[in-house]
Amino acid sequence: MDGVPPDELADYGRWRERVRGTNISEKTLLATDYLNHFNEIVMLIEMIPDMPDMLEECRIWQPKSYAEHFRDSGFSDKELAIEAYGHVPSKFRRPFEDTIVQAHQVIAHTLERIGTDIDSGDPDKLRLDCQTSVAMIHRIIQVANGIIHGTAHVMEQGEIDLYLQNGQ
Repeated sequence: MDGVPPDELADYGRWRERVRGTNISEKTLLATDYLNHFNEIVMLIEMIPDMPDMLEECRIWQPKSYAEHFRDSGFSDKELAIEAYGHVPSKFRRPFEDTIVQAHQVIAHTLERIGTDIDSGDPDKLRLDCQTSVAMIHRIIQVANGIIHGTAHVMEQGEIDLYLQNGQ
């Protein structure tokens, strides 16, 4: 309960009890299942160097909010996950939401860059850009996973901006 604002403590305590015994973190009220949405696009991007047509599949992928992901999922406690999200303490919610915005930025940039690589016909650059992008997305997913498990560390926006500007 360290770092949870006093005005959020009572609600937080009630919700911790409600999620106990589920696949929703008792510590943060968040569920790692949401990260499957990002793992999906990572797998598609990883296929592109060998199957450039997969770019079309990547372009079909769309960012989903936490609630949208769970509404569309087969997660056993999806209704509870959606409801609990409204009660996630700001200590976890703000860094989590910031991290998700960063993931969406990097993915959008990646798909643009990969499209350019395919158009230019340079398979080595395409492979390198896919690998670099996947590594960055994995880092962001790891940060989000840490937040879900109670670590409030985030990536600095400057690091994301540098990646977006330099394409690396």
